Amino acid sequence: MKITAMRELIRKDVPIYYRRIFSGIVVIDMVNKTVESRIDFTIETKPTGLNEVIINNMQAVDYPLLPLRREIKKYISVLDETGGLPG
Repeated sequence: MKITAMRELIRKDVPIYYRRIFSGIVVIDMVNKTVESRIDFTIETKPTGLNEVIINNMQAVDYPLLPLRREIKKYISVLDETGGLPG
């Protein structure tokens, strides 16, 4: 399982400056197929300066949930660090 892309990312307006809410579609490449799933997530900046990724909602995917969520969070963190998320 590998996260290959995130498409149609939209940033929602939130009046709290340390919280950013996004929605979009995550593309997951599995062993024998490619699956797309709708996802809503939040990136919250903690008082220590570290960012925490929280997956709020995701369509069901036929794959174990914990490793999938861990990989999605890593992918989102890399996108955030490299400027790949909408401003």
